[in-house]
Amino acid sequence: MRWVWLGFCCGVFLLLFSFPISAEVTRIKDITELEGVRGNQLVGYGLVVGLSGTGDSRNSLFTNQALGNVLEKFGIPVDSELIRSRNVASVLVTAELPPFVRNGERIDCIVSSLGDAKSLQGGVLLLTPLKGVDGKVYAVAQGPVSIGGFTAGAGGGNQVQRNHPTVGRIPNGAIVERTVETNFFDATRGTFTLLLKNPDFVTASRIAQAINTEFGGDTARVLDANRVEVRIPEPYKDQVSQLVALVGEIPVEPDMPARVVVNERTGTVVIGGNVRILPVALAHGNLTVTIRTQYEVSQPPPFSPGETVVVPQEEVQVQEQEARLFRVESGNTIDDLVRVLNALGVSPRDLVAILQALKEAGALQGELVIQ
Repeated sequence: MRWVWLGFCCGVFLLLFSFPISAEVTRIKDITELEGVRGNQLVGYGLVVGLSGTGDSRNSLFTNQALGNVLEKFGIPVDSELIRSRNVASVLVTAELPPFVRNGERIDCIVSSLGDAKSLQGGVLLLTPLKGVDGKVYAVAQGPVSIGGFTAGAGGGNQVQRNHPTVGRIPNGAIVERTVETNFFDATRGTFTLLLKNPDFVTASRIAQAINTEFGGDTARVLDANRVEVRIPEPYKDQVSQLVALVGEIPVEPDMPARVVVNERTGTVVIGGNVRILPVALAHGNLTVTIRTQYEVSQPPPFSPGETVVVPQEEVQVQEQEARLFRVESGNTIDDLVRVLNALGVSPRDLVAILQALKEAGALQGELVIQ
């Protein structure tokens, strides 16, 4: 039997709504970042040893060569082409050097297999220098690798795997050897700059207004939708860090754009509370076409030259769901639209089609983003 369904299909979806019931207030530190305060990416090549036969094979020539170089440093010259160990794996070690970190502090690092190793379980990373984009060493990493999973197998191809065994972490596994100076304020001009995580002119203006209300005068001014410059008042000339902390605790009401985000692959729909609907009439119905094939046997009469054959019989049924017409009045909010869509019993694909049609009709007052 063969079934072919044409039209929209039903599914399970997650619908998140934000209703403008009351103004949401948040701290400035939660929606901004301080210009100049940033991390730096580090990377290094190393070897993980102590594996139980799950390391790189002979096909990973760079692993054998690296192991030969390590042994030669210990005074044991070995021809890399003769190495047969499966207890060693080549890895790339990555880490992020946080701002304001000092020499001797420890940071986490991630270890990722570079060759054809099956698992890093039980391995230990040898001393690995971590370099920045300028080629200088900023940290050194070493220690046991934690993968948070395992791989177990037997003969015949039977294998059980949990999580990802070729990538692991070393908590506090890297020691900082070189620091990066962080300048988060301009000493010459006596200012520092706040960067908005979601650039918006309205939110930037509200941040500047809140800072001026707290410290008086023209302490803050908006440079653009992403930057707010704060002038350091005279009492805080030698206490800039304290001023930054006080500014970060100031409450502000961020502006929320009217936006609808639809992920058609997962069926996730997020509708902002500021989305408005103009007067519009809405109707939606589904068309389902079912094609059913049945096989019947055609039997010839006795002693006839005919042959027994199978004859397919196709049956086509068309069913169209009755659609009702709904009207969304002027001034209605997203709550009214949700009520109408629930009354229609829409599925994720139906909802995408309805939102696109509303946008084309000019009734959806907001940005429609389809991922």
